[in-house]
Amino acid sequence: MQKLLFFGYGNPSRGDDALGPLLIEHIHQLSLTGLSSLVEMQLMIEHVTDLIGYDRIVFVDADMMCKEPFEFSEVSAKKDDSYTSHALTPATLLYTFQNIYRQPPPPSFLLRIRGYSFELEDRLSKQADMNMQAALAAIRQWFYINENIRSPGCADSKNGCLRPFTGL
Repeated sequence: MQKLLFFGYGNPSRGDDALGPLLIEHIHQLSLTGLSSLVEMQLMIEHVTDLIGYDRIVFVDADMMCKEPFEFSEVSAKKDDSYTSHALTPATLLYTFQNIYRQPPPPSFLLRIRGYSFELEDRLSKQADMNMQAALAAIRQWFYINENIRSPGCADSKNGCLRPFTGL
């Protein structure tokens, strides 16, 4: 069985920025076989060690620019401006992994959930919560389809399904 890591990041005290950590909390409660979860405020260089031993990685973050309810895309190792920052992008974290371990990182994806309010507050906006629920439903559907029917999930994030989860 393949090992999958869901890695959510964001600040729980900044409204919808908590979407990543909150989705991970919900996923963790599903107790899915072969799935591990991790939550942090931001991605940092030391997180390369957390990626070891996984076959697939899904980063989860809030995003005010993505389409509703969420977008799902593949992430490749790439050096960008965050390389010299204390907070990295998923692409730069994968690039760092590749440089440290001299091997390609595990296939990785980014689940961006649409957020709206990033002010200091400890709750999600109503629409962001609905978007998170849509992402969670898509993840549940994918795991149900994958474990029971052995075929990939649906291919349309507009209708609440994750796009190519093929091979996860």
